[in-house]
Amino acid sequence: MTDHASNINNINAAHANAAQAVAQRAAFACQKAIPGKAGVGLKPEHYKEILATNPDIGWFEVHPENYMGAGGPPHRYLTEIRDRYPLSLHGVGLSIGSSHRPDRHHLQRLKGLIERYQPGQFSEHLAWSTHDEGFLNDLLPLPYTPETLNTVCEHIDEVQSFLGQTMLLENPATYVVFTESSIDEIDFLSEISKRTGCGLLLDVNNVYVSCTNHRRDPAAYLDRFPLAHVGEIHLAGHAEDIDDAGDRLLIDAHDRAVLAAVWQLYERLIARSVPIPTLVEWDNNIPDWPTLFSEAQAAQNILQRAALPSRLQRSPTPGFPSADADASWPDVSSHELV
Repeated sequence: MTDHASNINNINAAHANAAQAVAQRAAFACQKAIPGKAGVGLKPEHYKEILATNPDIGWFEVHPENYMGAGGPPHRYLTEIRDRYPLSLHGVGLSIGSSHRPDRHHLQRLKGLIERYQPGQFSEHLAWSTHDEGFLNDLLPLPYTPETLNTVCEHIDEVQSFLGQTMLLENPATYVVFTESSIDEIDFLSEISKRTGCGLLLDVNNVYVSCTNHRRDPAAYLDRFPLAHVGEIHLAGHAEDIDDAGDRLLIDAHDRAVLAAVWQLYERLIARSVPIPTLVEWDNNIPDWPTLFSEAQAAQNILQRAALPSRLQRSPTPGFPSADADASWPDVSSHELV
């Protein structure tokens, strides 16, 4: 073989190897990606049944803080499930809204998990949960001011730079509003996304809980929300109580099935959107797997109906009241003040 022919063969082989590498990366990217389908939060109570039955479900999500140990059964089960399904990480410990920078040790462990499991998405909450050296077992609200906006953006920039990927930020469920807040919540979230390039996680149950507690219209909130920046939707159940003033108070409990008013808001939202990955959260009073799976199937049915060409002519889901069937929503800017 001449040197010229040998060089051509080498070049062809290099192109073939490069093309194969591109194809492999594309296939892996497809495997990683979170599809525009319904998924659920993965719970240890369901590991074995999921692996035994291979349910037809779009994806799973876990809290990374539950998997920051080095090994053990949780990692063994999660590895097996990750081999079969797309996975998303939904953090609860970065304290994005704190006045302190994100904890470097926490970020390092989070980065290790991302490298290990290659999740399709990572998300966190617009909240704070640390004070000095302590961690609080809650996701606490923050005032919407130019100062907190700058702080949150700085923290998200640091997180995204450290992890080497964009993240999603979730709208909170709130029970109070701050007298010093000078920025509307949607404007606050939109500006964060604009400045940092992060996406948004739209929790429809949080919208319903917050709007009910503050006497606002949840449908109007969703109509204003910047869907172009939304990479994931959450649905969950909420509890109802009475506050000290005798007024209705909703609590983002994640301990029961999604309520009808939230389903209605979700269907209204999806009707004007492309299919968005949708997760059903159920973190307390964990049900059996068939019950949780049926919630995901209900969300999947809405996604599929929304994809039909005639979706704009569809009537509301039978048996679901309108989102405001049980309340009126005057525009009151401060239901509770602190």
